[in-house]
Amino acid sequence: MQQNDNPRRVLVTAGASGIGAEMARAFLQAGYAVQVCDIDPDTLASFLAAHPDISGMLADVADPDQVEALFDRLLESSGGLDVLVNNAGIAGPTAPVDQVGTADWRRTLAVNLDGPFLCARAATPLLRRSDAGSMINVSSTAGLFGYPNRLPYAVSKWGLVGMTKTLAMELGPVGIRVNALCPGSVAGERIEGVLEREAHRRGLDKETVRREYQRQCSLRRFVAPAEVAAMAVFLASDTAGAISGQVIAVDGHTEGLFSLDDEVSP
Repeated sequence: MQQNDNPRRVLVTAGASGIGAEMARAFLQAGYAVQVCDIDPDTLASFLAAHPDISGMLADVADPDQVEALFDRLLESSGGLDVLVNNAGIAGPTAPVDQVGTADWRRTLAVNLDGPFLCARAATPLLRRSDAGSMINVSSTAGLFGYPNRLPYAVSKWGLVGMTKTLAMELGPVGIRVNALCPGSVAGERIEGVLEREAHRRGLDKETVRREYQRQCSLRRFVAPAEVAAMAVFLASDTAGAISGQVIAVDGHTEGLFSLDDEVSP
């Protein structure tokens, strides 16, 4: 728990919904001064109305100009930054490689890989001034395994692992820790959309596909957003002061991503 008279400052990208919102709330509860950004004005407005102690700004992290403006406003309002959580990401298309459109490919990598790069680049000068600089990149178990019919997403999440390892080496000498979180299938709107698209593509009912996803995990359930958020808060804390360059799965032990055309066991 941070001291409220001098709270550490955290920015959570895509922090107005889903895992990002859960992280923002967890950091707030831990005593941080929390800022979020989000691309959707209605979602952001609703989140901020419900959480008056959290500040927020509109930004598309894939747009260099918007990221620059985001960090200019953050510096003006907060005076610096101690923790960056690169959470923004999109699911991308569900399709075999020969049916993936170029625009879908580029947009997925722009949000999921360009966005964390742009934010890391802008945040690093601020984190250098912190006595507890930390960066957390939200990858995925798709960054640890192959993921049939989700090529753009998997490529972007593997890229985040490489970014994490490299930045940990580069920034460690100036005291900035960099780690990656790899959630498994997290309960919420995004996974429900993925299940619906796969069910439609394969001509199956949604619950059949749900059982396939849950079968990947030793615990046979989806991860709760709060479980991912708790790990993020831990990684930013002094307790994790010697943890850097690590890729940490919060996934109930994913056993490997299935072939999407496998038969379903009861």
